[in-house]
Order: sequence, then C-alpha cells, then structure tokens
Amino acid sequence: MLADAIRSETYRLSRNRTALFWSVLFVPIMGVLLATVGFVVAKANEAKLVGKLPPELMKGGPLDLGLALVKSAGDFANPAILMFVLIGAATLYAGDYRWETWRLISARNTRSNLIAGKVVVAVLVIVLATLAALASDVIAGLIQAAVFGRPLAFSMTGGAAADFGLLALTGWARILQFTMLGLLAAVMTRSLLAALFAPLVIGIGQFFLPNILLPMGVTPDGWLLPLLSPGLATDLLKAVIEGGTAADLPDHAAAKGLLGLGLWIGLPFAAAAAWFNRQDLSKE
Repeated sequence: MLADAIRSETYRLSRNRTALFWSVLFVPIMGVLLATVGFVVAKANEAKLVGKLPPELMKGGPLDLGLALVKSAGDFANPAILMFVLIGAATLYAGDYRWETWRLISARNTRSNLIAGKVVVAVLVIVLATLAALASDVIAGLIQAAVFGRPLAFSMTGGAAADFGLLALTGWARILQFTMLGLLAAVMTRSLLAALFAPLVIGIGQFFLPNILLPMGVTPDGWLLPLLSPGLATDLLKAVIEGGTAADLPDHAAAKGLLGLGLWIGLPFAAAAAWFNRQDLSKE
C-alpha cells in the first residue's frame, strides 16, 4: 500500500540525520548567522555607512513581521534551498540503488507505490525546509529589531494571507520540480551523484536559456520560454500573485506559468515511473 511505502520512507530518512541536517537546517542556520553578523557590523559602523545602505535597514518605523513572512514565502525557491533540499531528495531517490535494497522491498509493494512514496516524503522534506527558512527569517527580523532598536509590528490582511499561501505553494512546486529531475536521473543511471548533479547542470542551462534564445527571436513574452524554463514559469506566477500590472506582464502569464511548471513536474515523474516499472532489479 502507498501508506506503507510512505511510512517506511519517512522512517528511513528520519534515521539519516546527516541528510536531514543539510536539507532542512543548514541554510536557515547559516542565514541567521550571516544576518546577525551583518547587522552587528552595520551597527558598529553606522556612522560610516550612512547613505551607503538602505535607510530602512537601520532606521525607520516598526519592523513588520507580517510583511517579512510574505517576502520569505516569495523567496522559498532560492538557489540555496534548491541545492540543499536536493541532498535529501537525491538520498531518497537513489538510496536503494546505492544500498542495493530495491530487490528486498519491491516484493512487498507495487513499484508505483514505492516511487510515489519517495516523492511524498520528498514533499515533506520540502515543507520542513521552507518552514525552517521561514523561522530563520523571523529570527533574523527579531535580531535586526534588537540591534537597531526598532519596534516590532505584525500586520496580515486577508490579501496578504492569500499572497503568502499562493507564494508558498508556488515555491514548493518549484522545489519539487527541481527534485523531479533528480528522480529521473536516479532511476535512469542508478547513481546518487547523477541525482545530485543532473538537476544542477540542467538548472544552470535553463538559467542561461533566455539569453541564448533571444538572438533567435524567442522572447520571454511568448509561450516557448516558460515551457522550456520552469524558473521563468515560476517568476511569472510570482509576478501574477504579487500583483503585477497588465502592462508589466505578458498575455496569459498565469497560464504560461502553470503550464510550464506543471509540465516540468509531471513529465519527469511520469518518465521516471515508466522507466522504473520496466527496470530489472534482480541483481540490485
């Protein structure tokens, strides 16, 4: 059953504290440490930095934690979180090939459930990592307020709460999409290293894709680039959620973003599942 696969994958990953630390905790901890150092140094050199840093960093009215939460949700799918969450996801996807355990568990469940269970647990890792990042940003805000003597405030209107939820879902979808490339690489190559590096290489290529295709007449306003670049598709969705004006957004921006991101989640997963169902695991 699928529930059995999810429970077993959750238990096995929970015992792998190293993968969990790097996937969930490393980026938030480093974020708090670097932010604290930055605030302390800026405060110590406040007189020298006047006019060189944004005024709202050191002075101004109350620091609104509600706005900080919305901003944090919009930044869930940053490169650091993408790379480090991939560590846990790749461990999930390629671990049974590395430890030669597929043949031991495949007889106890269907292959579709086994691979779906891994993806469900990867989604759980994504949620935990982004919640840790959210907590990190709140802690950094509290430290900033303490260092610069700014009062705290919290405001969250209905519109801001909706933006927070939609931005969080968009960020989770983007991170899941990135890990789907790792799943496909793991199944096709049976290699943990491939599951780690293939998404990075493809992601870098997609980052430079707009500059490569622009001389060929392919512009970000059309349909092709959002379908080829899930990062661009995510940016379109974020712009729609954050209230971009019609003049700033291309036509059908939401549809392009949803289709581009959805294809890059669904197609790698379907290909990985199909390959896995036909794979010979007798010698694994």
